[in-house]
Amino acid sequence: MPHSQTSAHRDSLVGARLARGASPWLLPTVATAALSLVRARRSGVAKAVAVPATALAAGMLWFFRDPEREIAQGRVISPADGVVQSIMPWKDGRTRVAIFMSPLNVHVNRAPLAGTVTSVEHIPGGFVPAFNKESENNERVVWHFDTELGDIEMIQIAGAVARRIVPYVPQGTKVEQGDRIGLIRFGSRVDIYLPEGVEVAVEVGQKTVAGVTRIDRD
Repeated sequence: MPHSQTSAHRDSLVGARLARGASPWLLPTVATAALSLVRARRSGVAKAVAVPATALAAGMLWFFRDPEREIAQGRVISPADGVVQSIMPWKDGRTRVAIFMSPLNVHVNRAPLAGTVTSVEHIPGGFVPAFNKESENNERVVWHFDTELGDIEMIQIAGAVARRIVPYVPQGTKVEQGDRIGLIRFGSRVDIYLPEGVEVAVEVGQKTVAGVTRIDRD
């Protein structure tokens, strides 16, 4: 039976792996916390640093969690944890579903369908908040997948805090539905474009879970 959205949101660090691409942020934070804790008994300065450093390290461990999930059944599943920000018909007949990811969400993105990655394009840009309309001009990575529904476009968009998008797989890779394909560090957005004729099953304001929430309707 597919993993439910409720149970998927019980993601914890127990049994969870850490996201690839976390090391540049995570290692210095954890090292600082560990060092300050060791020295706290002998140094007032270290003791003062230990509390915020440990809290920050715990926050980083939570942010970079990458839980295992039972992938749901369906033609198109959500590539991201978050909240549906907008659903917009596109001029070419496609429908764009934009998912806003807060810093509290899991930030590992997953393949919405099985297929072959036909392109992975990094496009430089700004860093306005991901919930802002102008975020469409932000730093982003544009993905194209050759699938049973044809070409599927997905865009990872950096936010005001997110300054790095880390693709996990290169062009030419064959992926299964729900495979991990990349990481966006901190608050951000993921857009997926459904082909013409594919009906959207989610609503604006609805929470989504990567690999679990179905995006399209039969």
